[in-house]
Amino acid sequence: MTKVGVLAAQGAFIEHINVLKALGIDAIEVRLPCQLKGLAGLIIPGGESTTIGKIMMRFDLLEPVRRLAIAGLPVYGTCAGMILLAKDIGPYDQPHLGILDVRVRRNAFGSQVDSFETDLRIPVLGERPFRGIFIRAPLVESVSPAVEVLATLPEGGIVAVRQRNLLATAFHPELNDDPRFHQYFLEMIEESNDSTDTTNRLSRAGVLQ
Repeated sequence: MTKVGVLAAQGAFIEHINVLKALGIDAIEVRLPCQLKGLAGLIIPGGESTTIGKIMMRFDLLEPVRRLAIAGLPVYGTCAGMILLAKDIGPYDQPHLGILDVRVRRNAFGSQVDSFETDLRIPVLGERPFRGIFIRAPLVESVSPAVEVLATLPEGGIVAVRQRNLLATAFHPELNDDPRFHQYFLEMIEESNDSTDTTNRLSRAGVLQ
């Protein structure tokens, strides 16, 4: 059975776990580097990006996750997870992975009271609109040519991107009852695995001793 980790440092990790389990996936909470072993993919959930980054540093997860992602492990960041993945986060000095070739703006829509929902057209998910839930969400301000834009807001503004094995959304797909974004991530895992198995990938990334 495919095993997918969800970073359980802080934020909405339980909701991701529940979606994955409903899809028949062996989903585990990741808090320590040793729990990265055997994973086919990793989700970094929403929450508070500065706090998550600091916890990742404290428990020696930042560098192992960065090395794994660079080695090809599929990684999906939602909301705060998008900020942690991004190379350019503007003027903020906070721990982050810095591997997704985008510039993001934190809290682009305002504070908690400015949270909103909207239907998004996302061609990779099919014709039916996807309900995006935005909570203190970031916005992608620019992307490199290597990055595929998957979704924009009706009035413009990039809110979902993919770069090879990296996926990121400004919204929270785990908070609605539509599993299509998680299914899309699982398809990415199938594509990437073929199976350059994860143990070999971990070894190459220097995560396993």
